[in-house]
Amino acid sequence: MTETAPPPAAAPESPAKLPAHEIVYQTLRSQILFGELVPGQAVTIQGLVETLGAGMTPVREAIRRLISDGALMFQGNRRVSVPLLGPQDLEELIFARKTIECELARRATPRIGAAHIEKLVAIDNALDKAIATGDVAGYLVQNYSFHTMLYAHAEAPILSDIADRLWLRFGPSLRVVSGRLGTQSFPDRHKDILEALRRQDPEMAALAMERDVCQGMEHVVEGLKGAN
Repeated sequence: MTETAPPPAAAPESPAKLPAHEIVYQTLRSQILFGELVPGQAVTIQGLVETLGAGMTPVREAIRRLISDGALMFQGNRRVSVPLLGPQDLEELIFARKTIECELARRATPRIGAAHIEKLVAIDNALDKAIATGDVAGYLVQNYSFHTMLYAHAEAPILSDIADRLWLRFGPSLRVVSGRLGTQSFPDRHKDILEALRRQDPEMAALAMERDVCQGMEHVVEGLKGAN
């Protein structure tokens, strides 16, 4: 199965303009989001300093923020890890994602224009290619890009921020499951979402998003059961 290293999540400014702690945060966040750090695997703070080529202070600040985001947990002995998701965690994530992301899709539908819909189509085509070729990393990056680009048009920054934090919590487990079962096992309802956007039908978009979220998360639940 082909895997390519995912690029870091887009930052609001170029890295040259960002302070060291923000560069470290964005880099580490991307590694968590796209599953480069495996859930349950403890890493030392010193190890992250060496891996990231950064100072102890910006690494500690990035870790503090990611713990606050729920993306990392402190293990003691200067170690941190990505949390393992239990059944209750997954149940809450499904509920939260359905609630937040369906509303974001609903709000984005009347606000997104034809040019941006075509950009979503291009992302979805790249996603289809990643699925067909077994490119796990590409699948994760394109899937995330599709959702975040759509949500950006909802003009709901608080809801978008919550959604992004939710992705940080389940993204590493999505990598584990898709790596184990293969990308072709993952369903998506993106074409239904795109059709709803073209029709400017907010309720159709919300329903398609609910199906996309539920099918994807149910797949994660079943995949993690198989790992236990």
